[in-house]
Amino acid sequence: MEKKKLLLAEDDELLASLLNFRLEKGGYRVTLSNNGKEVKEELARELPDIIVSDIMMPYFSGIELIDFVRNELGSSIPIIIISSAGNEENVLSAFELGANDFISKPVSPSELMVRVARELNKT
Repeated sequence: MEKKKLLLAEDDELLASLLNFRLEKGGYRVTLSNNGKEVKEELARELPDIIVSDIMMPYFSGIELIDFVRNELGSSIPIIIISSAGNEENVLSAFELGANDFISKPVSPSELMVRVARELNKT
């Protein structure tokens, strides 16, 4: 069975490394991007099965990413947003634009694994 492709957009290198390790160990093919510009470039190359993105990123925020994927790409790829900026306004904006899930930092890698699997099993 082919591994599911996951795009991880996180500008905190330590957290990105930790989540990447756990996701790859869990059987996902992970592409790491540490800013919004890299995310857009990756999406132009290949669409993943799921996106996990921080809200606060250089060049292109997670909110802008949701809008881009839903409206410009016209894609229903599951998107899980992670952020320490877990204020109600960001959460509501993310869901209004079409995010599938939201996790506040600090992120538990085990919880992320469960949420990623749940979103992929819906498709």
